[in-house]
Formats: sequence, structure tokens, C-alpha cells
Amino acid sequence: MKYRGLDMKYTNTAGILEEKLGRERVIADGAFGTYYAKINDTSSLPELANSIAPDKVLAIHKAYIDAGAKIIRTNTFASNTVSFGQGFDAVKDNIINAVAIAREAVKGTDVLIAADIGPIPGENMIEKVHLEREYIDICKTFRQLGVDIFVFETFAELTNIGAAIEKIGKDSFVITQFAINQFGYSTAGLSARKLIEEAGNNQYIDACGFNCGVGPGHMKKLIQNLAGKTDKYFTVLPNAGYPQVVSGRMVFADNNSEYFSGIMKDIAQQGADIVGGCCGTTPEYIRKMADKVSAVPYVKKEISADEAPKESAAIDEAFYKGKEGKKLIAVELAPPMGTDDEKLMDAAFLLKSKGVDVITFPDSPSGRTRADSVLVAEKVSRETGMCVMPHICCRDKNAIAMRSQLLGAHINDINNFLVITGDPIPSVVRTTVKSVFNFDSVGLMNIMSDMNQDQFAAKPVIYGGAINQGRVNFKVELERVKKKIAAGATFFLTQPVFSDEDIERLRIIKKETGARILCGIMPFVSLRNATFMKNEMTGINVTDEVLSRYRADMTKEEGEQTGIDIAKEIIARTTDFVDGYYFSFPFNRVHMLEKILED
Repeated sequence: MKYRGLDMKYTNTAGILEEKLGRERVIADGAFGTYYAKINDTSSLPELANSIAPDKVLAIHKAYIDAGAKIIRTNTFASNTVSFGQGFDAVKDNIINAVAIAREAVKGTDVLIAADIGPIPGENMIEKVHLEREYIDICKTFRQLGVDIFVFETFAELTNIGAAIEKIGKDSFVITQFAINQFGYSTAGLSARKLIEEAGNNQYIDACGFNCGVGPGHMKKLIQNLAGKTDKYFTVLPNAGYPQVVSGRMVFADNNSEYFSGIMKDIAQQGADIVGGCCGTTPEYIRKMADKVSAVPYVKKEISADEAPKESAAIDEAFYKGKEGKKLIAVELAPPMGTDDEKLMDAAFLLKSKGVDVITFPDSPSGRTRADSVLVAEKVSRETGMCVMPHICCRDKNAIAMRSQLLGAHINDINNFLVITGDPIPSVVRTTVKSVFNFDSVGLMNIMSDMNQDQFAAKPVIYGGAINQGRVNFKVELERVKKKIAAGATFFLTQPVFSDEDIERLRIIKKETGARILCGIMPFVSLRNATFMKNEMTGINVTDEVLSRYRADMTKEEGEQTGIDIAKEIIARTTDFVDGYYFSFPFNRVHMLEKILED
């Protein structure tokens, strides 16, 4: 079969690689991008050379093959619409050219070709759906061209590429490589151990490991013992070292190939199955590495029970511990928008006298600044002795700040958290205030799970998630709940419930997941309050029937009583399956709680 002159006949190179790894360590090539920039003295994307300078691409591939590489990566690391600033047709043409050049380079050899796929630049989680779709399209293009070995390299996590990896299927050979810093964490905040654990749990991944980010010395230290933590093949491709900025360009020294190859020999002895190089490495690095690594006997180490990732210690600080058979009561108190916390503290002491199980504190909801949820929770805990639960949203902080905040909270004995993705920033201030959304709530839960196995191993934190039962596509929400449970969530707080449909959806979630659910209750106190929530707050589905029970001329007492009556009705219709209730009182009118809960 021919396509634009390229032979698309399928060959089982994935099977060949699998068979090779059953008997020998495989040498991969070195960096294409930095080597291309070095010998051509350019800062332009090397991937563009697939079309404008194919002879230069061919020469680099052949240089790595001559140096001893048994697998080469296509020159497609940045072949994507964002990096190119063009539509996908241009990306597809580029990939076609890259595969054709690679095939020409390996002709007459036993060297294998792998599709090289790097991260598509994206500012935040808002581009998630687009990114997932493009990764799928990129992989589909390679498969159409007969390529069945894939290298996803320099990733911080699996989030955006999981769907593409699954689409590739089990008849291919998939390698995922993560980039970590000198402290062993990716830019998504996940540790090297956690990354290998997640890749190890993915049935579609055949090999995993690390590339980029650090030099060989740091890499050797960071991956010590990790090869034995997974039954996947283990890959290691560090940088040559650390670059210097020269005239605005990142330049790597090229005089430490002897040192690099010596460290790579040690890494091979640690159990690496595929070894190669990343930024700064040249054919000379690969040649010396291949010579030294070939002297290391190859024994594929199998994972053993005592080396498998350990589960976190048993939960002993949860707000729900020891309260089986009782309906749990959580109440939300909104932190102040200023510095006056008198009303909040008065409300907290009142809730303590009513036997509330936990007080929760939202994290600047609706993207409007309030006092920090963790710091407010710490003060309430310290002064009242109550169990507290700050909300942590992903809108405003990156992985570094999130970890820092969680460490500080733990030091101050704050151990229960509600993890949410977070509301967007109001459009009126978006030109000056930017969202972060480094990850969504599931991503943050994965970080917390990771920290529970490392920093918090002696005293793990407890976290739960939100349920938006009113989401238009309910199946998506149900799957989100399942993902959160898989990420370690042990409880859920729902959006306020007002309708039979809301109740039925929660009943389905409970039946299909067994989740510990605290049903959201929001007692409106006036027609104006109810109308505002119906029309201006997304995710809260206020029915016309609820709205009809309020009048514009109601007294304050009448408005509150109507809210109390509706809350009691919702409780009566959900008490057979929910585990408790999550109250959010307009204007912190927590005195209404006693009347709602009275028999």
C-alpha cells in the first residue's frame, strides 16, 4: 500500500523489540534536537527539517546508527499544531516525511524505528480535551504509516496521553518516559516513584522510565531501586548534563562523554533495559555508552512482592472515623473577604455546640478573593478544637505551591481536605489575573496519594471530592467519581440537591460506586436569594417548584422557615442511601441547622 510515496506495509517491529528485550539490553539513540541545533547553528525547530532539509535529518539518524543505536526515534518530538502554529494537515505531512527518512536510515540494518511524541504545549487544563484529541490523531497517523513502536517522552504525567495510549492498542509497543527535576519530581508534582507506579498500572504501556530534566549523576541517584518497582521494561535516557544560556540559546557542553558513559554503565547495572541519551548527547556519547554498557550482563529483573509499591498507612484521622451508623454532618463556613473574622468564629463555636462533625472552608469560590481556606481552618481548629476541612482548588496554584501548602497544613495538623478543580476567574479580571489549572482535581488527588506514601506515610491525609450531579452528561460525572475513588478519594460532598432527578442520580452513583456521600443542602432564605442562585450559580439546579415556594413579601423568619422545610423534605427523601449531609447556609446563617435537624 502506498501513500504519497511511502510504503505503509505493516511490519511487526513491536514484536521484534519485545523479543530483543527478552534476551538483551537495547541501545537507543541520543538527542536529535540539540545535536541538530549544534551542527547547524540554528534555533529553528529541527522537526521542520523533515520537509526542508531531509538530508540533514537522514545524516543524524545514520550517525546514531553507526554509533551503535538499535532503536532510533523519528524527528517528530514537536510535530504538533501548537508548536508548528499550523493545522493538523501540516503536522501529518511532517510525520509522513519523518517516517520516510527514518526508514531510509535503517534500510539494510536491524535497527528499529519508534514514533517520537513529545508534550504539546498547553497553558492549563482548559485545553485538555483538545490535547487528548490531537495525541490520538498523531498516534493514528503513525499507525497508518505502519509504525508500531511509540515513545512518549518528557511528560510530567499520563493525564493527557492516556486515551491515545489506549487507542494505540496492545499490538504495539508503548514506551512512556517522564521528565523529573533534581529533587525527583515532575512539573505536575508527581514523584519518580509515583510516575513509575502509574505507568506500571497501565495495561497498554510496555516500558516506562525517565528522560530529560537531569544529568546522568542525578538520574542515577533518583532512579535507584525503581527498576525493580515495576514489571514493565525500564528505560533511562538522561541529559548529557546541564546547559548554559549563550546568546539566548541553551548550549550543552560536549566534553563529558566519558563521564556520561560511565554513569550509564552503572545505570544499566541498576536494571535499565533500554538506555540512551537526551538533551546534549551526541553520537559520540552513544558510541561510548554502547561500548561500556555492552559489558554489563543483561538480566531482566522481575518485580517481587516486597518491592511492590506500598499502600499508605491506615487512615486514622478521618472526620468520619468511628461514626458508622450515624448521619455525618458537615457545614460550610465561607472565609471572610476582609480581615474581620468575628462572625465566622461565632458561627464555628455555635456549630461546635450542635455536635457538627466537620466544618469546611471554600477556597475563594467563584474566583473571588477570600481569606486562605487552610489558614482559616487552622485558626478555627486551634480555637474551637473542631475537626476542620479546607477546600483546595486547582485554579490558583501550580504543583510546587500545592505541595508547599499541603506540607504546611500537615505541620499544623490539618489532615482532611476537599479537593476540587475550582471555578474559573471572573471574566472582568482575566486580563490581569490568570488561572493556573496545572491539573484538575483528579491530578491533585494523585499528588496527595503520592505524598501519603512519602512525606505523610506516618500520618496520611484524608481527602474527598465533589459530585456535580447536575452535569449535563451524567455518565461523564459518574466516571469522574470512579476516577476520584481510584485516586484515593474516600468521601464526596455533592452540589446542593433540589430535585427528584438530583436524588435519583446520587442514588445511581451510590449503587455503582459505593461512595461515601454527603448530600448537599442549601436552605435559601428569601426569594431574592433563591432567584440569584438559580440564575447566576452554575452547577446548582434550582427548580421552578422550589422558587414558587418563596414570596417577595416574606419576612426574614418566613424565608428561613421555607428553606428549613425544603431542607427537611430533601433529607427525608435521601436518608435511605446517603451517608450524611453537607450544609451551606446563605450568609453563614448556621442557626438554621438546629431546626433542620430537630425531630
